[in-house]
Amino acid sequence: MGLYQAVLRKLLFRLDAETAHHLGLWVVSRGLLSARPLRDPRLEVEAMGIRFPNPIGLAAGFDKDAVAVNHWWRAGFGFVEVGTLTPRPQPGNPKPRLFRLPADQGLINRLGFNNQGATRAAARLRARQPGIPIGVNIGKNKDTPLEHAHEDYRLAAEALRGLGSYVVVNVSSPNTPGLRQLQDADSLREILRVVRTVDPVTPLLVKVAPDLEFDALDDLCATALDCQVDGLIATNTTLSREGLRTKIDEAGGLSGRPLSPRSDAVLQHLGRTVGDRLTLIGVGGIFSADDVRRKRDLGAKLVQMYTGWVYGGPGTVPRILTDLLS
Repeated sequence: MGLYQAVLRKLLFRLDAETAHHLGLWVVSRGLLSARPLRDPRLEVEAMGIRFPNPIGLAAGFDKDAVAVNHWWRAGFGFVEVGTLTPRPQPGNPKPRLFRLPADQGLINRLGFNNQGATRAAARLRARQPGIPIGVNIGKNKDTPLEHAHEDYRLAAEALRGLGSYVVVNVSSPNTPGLRQLQDADSLREILRVVRTVDPVTPLLVKVAPDLEFDALDDLCATALDCQVDGLIATNTTLSREGLRTKIDEAGGLSGRPLSPRSDAVLQHLGRTVGDRLTLIGVGGIFSADDVRRKRDLGAKLVQMYTGWVYGGPGTVPRILTDLLS
């Protein structure tokens, strides 16, 4: 057990979860992490025309507003995804809205796309230093009617055009009312069309929900292939509470180890359905090198973590990469 897990995590976990999150983000954004990146050509991944120094990325949701994009390499990440970013700033849902489940190594969040807006993030991305690839995750504002959702994705894509290594359409968060309905073929097709029209060059991905039935996943894959997207991210957080040891009655999306079985099942199904026609990124329950290997065996070219980094601390990615090499 390292210093973080033995001492620092205990201190951080005495704070409200969202307060601790902002403190951690402040530390990273000031460049206060010790630089411990592990570079080895055996870890490099080529996907969607992008060279990633290693296959482990930071999932969307941690650095929503791109405030620390110059420093995530210090934690060893091979890429980072910022957002979800909406056209207009919004405060998100009322607090408290982020909850730890230590006995399950999980988190529940109902943040609700709290962010400063795509324009503010775009300014930071324009000023960023060269480094690891940066993905840009976009969504709709809460008060935008579903029938006009495609306009929000268009506006966000316009504000961020050319500033990310890839763009992710998020239609799978459980914390914006009705958002998951946008995974339906007609709605998704229109969103992808307008984003592609705005930016026909940058690789485009869709982030999918873990709670979709396989038939619905098949329809989503067909739409993605028809619209010539470049990849799928499997998965977002789940509304399921199956198998939890913690007794908790809080709404929101569940991440971490409890998400792993369902996200693995979705990833495996996507891998069997699309094969190598789309790049798959596996998310959900990444805590160790074995978790990375499992996701890759199921079809993922890359993986992302969030909750595993909260529980494991700054040394997590270098430790995993060292284990992968050994």
